[in-house]
Amino acid sequence: QVQLVESGGGLVQAGDSLRLSCAASGLTFSLYVMGWFRQAPGKEREFVATISGSGGSTGYGDSVKGRFTISRDNAKNTAYLHMNSLKPEDTAVYYCAAGLPRAGGIWSRGREYNYWGQGTQVTVSS
Repeated sequence: QVQLVESGGGLVQAGDSLRLSCAASGLTFSLYVMGWFRQAPGKEREFVATISGSGGSTGYGDSVKGRFTISRDNAKNTAYLHMNSLKPEDTAVYYCAAGLPRAGGIWSRGREYNYWGQGTQVTVSS
C-alpha cells in the first residue's frame, strides 16, 4: 500500500521560510517523479514543483520560481519543498504526489501522478 505523508506545515509570517517533507512508503521511491501542488480555498489546484527520480531535473511553477526549491533524498524515501520569502498568497494546503515516468509526461499536470498525500496546511500572515 502506497502512502505519502506530508509534514512541516504551519503558521508563519511573510518573509519567513518553511520546509515541507513528504515521506513515501510502499513504492520504489527512486523510480517515481515527485511533485508538489497546492490548493487555496476557492481556487483550483496549482502546480508548485516537480523533481525527477534521480533528482537531476526539477521544474517550478511561475509563482514560486526563485523562492522555492524541491529536493529529494532517495535513501530516506523523502521529498522536500524548501520555501523561502513566503508571501500571504502562498497560503494553501500543500500536497505531494508521486508518478511513474512516461514518455511525453507533463509533470505540471496533476493527472500525471498516481499517488497523493493528504496535504499539509501552510498559512502565511502579513
